Amino acid sequence: MEPFVWPEPPRQVAFPIARPGYGLIAAAAFVALVLALIGWAWPAVVALVATLAIAGFFRDPDRVVPQAAGAVVSPADGKVVAAGPEAHSSVYGGPCVRVSVFMSVFNVHVNRAPIAGRVTRVDYHPGKFIAANLDKSSDVNERNAVTLESADGERIVVVQIAGLIARRIICGLSVGHEVNRGQRYGMICFGSRLDVFLPPEARLECKVGDRVQAGTHILGYLR
Repeated sequence: MEPFVWPEPPRQVAFPIARPGYGLIAAAAFVALVLALIGWAWPAVVALVATLAIAGFFRDPDRVVPQAAGAVVSPADGKVVAAGPEAHSSVYGGPCVRVSVFMSVFNVHVNRAPIAGRVTRVDYHPGKFIAANLDKSSDVNERNAVTLESADGERIVVVQIAGLIARRIICGLSVGHEVNRGQRYGMICFGSRLDVFLPPEARLECKVGDRVQAGTHILGYLR
């Protein structure tokens, strides 16, 4: 069995919440409290349910990460909607292997680094907000691309893509940052997609239709 490690120290809380959700959860809870205090029972119940739903969306469980040599882990929870070689990618700058993971509103939306390495580029592109499960969303939607280089000189690109509902891409990385495999680095709010571009010689360990978890499931291996 491959060893697993914590990419970051686990937090000592029963229900970890991603920091971007704090304000929304507090606002929804405040509205529920006010409605309850003035005696509007049903609206208060609706507001309470909304508060719990927002808290569920922004859940951020700790994850252990496999330490297999050359492994590339999923950057997102969700369903694999594309997996295979591409003759040429404008994102990668040549032939590559691409894996796309679609996140519904029911998935954990915290994104994690697919490999350990150094950030060499961060490119933000404004764009449209079509459904993220459509293949063309990779080229036309608002997106943020992070290029990572491993200690062995292997290069991958991971792209956060906004979806039909998503209107906020969060990325905590900048050029020069060093990350661990499976380390949290951002999130996309309310439904979205992550594309991972690997070297053309990479070996895939996933297929279209697979359900994956960020940091835990291996998408493939570098050479």
